[in-house]
Amino acid sequence: MPAHNPFKAALAARQAQIGLWLSMATPYLAEVSATAGFDWLLIDGEHSPNDVRSTLQALQAIAPYPSQPVVRAVAGEVALIKQLLDIGAKTLLVPMIDTAEQARLMVSATRYAPQGIRGVGSAAARASRWNGRADYLDVANDEVCLLVQAETATALQNLEAICAVDGVDGVFIGPADLAASMGHRGKPGHPEVQAAIEGAMRTIIASGKAAGTLTSDPALARRYLELGCTFVATGVDITMYASAARRLAAEFKPQQAGAVGGTPSAVY
Repeated sequence: MPAHNPFKAALAARQAQIGLWLSMATPYLAEVSATAGFDWLLIDGEHSPNDVRSTLQALQAIAPYPSQPVVRAVAGEVALIKQLLDIGAKTLLVPMIDTAEQARLMVSATRYAPQGIRGVGSAAARASRWNGRADYLDVANDEVCLLVQAETATALQNLEAICAVDGVDGVFIGPADLAASMGHRGKPGHPEVQAAIEGAMRTIIASGKAAGTLTSDPALARRYLELGCTFVATGVDITMYASAARRLAAEFKPQQAGAVGGTPSAVY
């Protein structure tokens, strides 16, 4: 069968994709989220307690639904990228990419030779349906959608070069780490940070690559979409649950309202 990745195709067509961050690290809630109608669901391996096995379970839970899974690796490590691709992740989000050289390594890690260095073990992999897709090795390189995170001042300085790397399909701006890098830790809404984010988005879009980010602020999400951002996550499952649970408790135990936590910290 031909290469098939609906999320990659949507980004290439510049169709806005609205997403939800999955930080609960449970396939049951991943499946619940897949019934909500989001275009994409981010399975987080960087700041959530997911490993390869739990990521696989989330992929299996989401598979029957239209929402497309995006897997964020804990780091840009070649061996780990291989494992995530083999369990069936077609779209990867790789954090902390500061240079074009790092981006090129991630492209190579997601491609079989001669275009890359991905190890061949498809006969034992879910990605090929355990050799049920006889042409998997022929189409796998084209199916991969690689998104890299630019989330430091250094990355923004190198942004044009990162965007120019062939094989990078999109660049995600990480607001929390960028804010910390710029001296505004915990304040991604700071005017200087927001100006940097918008400038970065314009650079990414002008390069022809897809721009993306995460924000729980609906007004900001709409602003980014108006700027031309293609993939925007508009919430985080765990913070949504925490806020709802605390509100419910406060209705019946108002004396404890505010005693446990306040606004959830950024988890980008």
